[in-house]
Amino acid sequence: MGFATDCIHAGQEPEAVTGAVTVPIFQTSTYVQPRLGEHKGFEYARTQNPTRAALEGNLAVLERGRQAYCFASGMSAIDTVFRLLKSGDHVIAAENMYGGSYRLFSRVLEKFGLQFTYVDTSSTAAVAAAVRPATRVLFLETPTNPMMTLTDIPACVAIARAHGILVVVDNTFCSPYLQRPIELGADIVVHSTTKFLNGHSDSVGGAVITATDELGEQIQFLQNAVGAILSPFDSWLVLRGTKTLALRMQCHNANGMAMATYLTNHPKVKKVYYPGLPDHPQHALAKKQMNGFGSMISFELGSKENAALFLNRVRLCSLAESLGGVETLISHPETMTHASVPIETRKRLGITPGLVRISVGIEDVEDLIADLENAFDAI
Repeated sequence: MGFATDCIHAGQEPEAVTGAVTVPIFQTSTYVQPRLGEHKGFEYARTQNPTRAALEGNLAVLERGRQAYCFASGMSAIDTVFRLLKSGDHVIAAENMYGGSYRLFSRVLEKFGLQFTYVDTSSTAAVAAAVRPATRVLFLETPTNPMMTLTDIPACVAIARAHGILVVVDNTFCSPYLQRPIELGADIVVHSTTKFLNGHSDSVGGAVITATDELGEQIQFLQNAVGAILSPFDSWLVLRGTKTLALRMQCHNANGMAMATYLTNHPKVKKVYYPGLPDHPQHALAKKQMNGFGSMISFELGSKENAALFLNRVRLCSLAESLGGVETLISHPETMTHASVPIETRKRLGITPGLVRISVGIEDVEDLIADLENAFDAI
C-alpha cells in the first residue's frame, strides 16, 4: 500500500462488535478470562491494550519494521532500548542531539555502568575510530537537534555491521514520512510520538520500532517488565494523528522551505541551518536519504539580547518547548531544550545564545512570515 493509505488503515480494522471505523478507547485495567488458563488475547492492561496495539501495528508498518511498542514518553522509549545493555557496555552517540537524551545518558545511564563516547556522526571516520570491543550500540539522531546536521545512515550501518553493533536512530525530527531508517539498515527506530506523529500538541508519548522479531520480543518483555506504557487515550490521540500524517508533512515541507528561504534572505539573520537549502553542507545527502526536508529550522541572530527581543515579540508563533505540531513553535535551544548540555559543549557545537529554533506549522506561511517580520523589527 502507499504511505498515505497505510497511515489511515494499517493496524486498524473496524471494531468487531459494532463495526466502528475508529478504534475505540479501551479504558480498562484488566480483562475477564472465560476460564482458568484461557483468555481472549488480553490479560492485563500494562501488558496489552487493544487501542495501544492498534497504534503499535500502525507504526510498525509506517516505519517498515517488524514490531512496534509504545511508551509514556520519548525518553522512556529511549531508556527502554538501553535496558537491552548491561554494565560495561559501550555506546557511540551523536555529539549533537536532543538535550534530554544527553541528560539521560550522562546523568542516569552512566551511573549503571554504561559507557558513552560522543562523536560527530556526520563523519564516518569519527564513528569508525570510536568503536571499541565493548561497543554494543550506535545511537544516531539525523538531522540533529538543533544544528540540523545529517548522518549517512547506510554508511554508519556498514561500520556497525562489521562489529556486531546495533544501530538505533531517533527519527523524531523526520517522521517516517520523510525518512525510514529501517529501510536504510537500522536495527531500531525511536520516536517521541509527542511530535509529528501525534501532530496536535495534546499528547506525550514515545515509540520503539524494531527491524526484527527477535529485537521486538526483547522490547516487548521490557515494556511489560518496566511498565512505562502509553495510555489508551494517548494511543487513540496518536492514531488520530497518524491518519493525517502524510497530508500534514506535505504542508510542513512546503512551509519549511518557504520559511528557510525567507530567513536566508533576511539581513538580520546571520546563518540558517536547514538541509533543504543548497548551501547546506549535506544537502546532497538530504536529497538522497530523505523524502523532503521537513519543517525544522535553526537560525543565528548574533546574541542572546537579539534572540530575546525577537522571541518576546512573536505573536502567531508560539514561544514554547516541543515541535511537530500543526501550530508553529519557536524556541531558544540554549536555555530550553539544551540547557542540560554543558556550556563548553554547546559552544563547540554552535548552540549559541543567539540561536533560535523554529518548528514551522501548517498555517498560511504568509501569516507566519508577517509575524516574524514584525518580531525582527524589535532587533
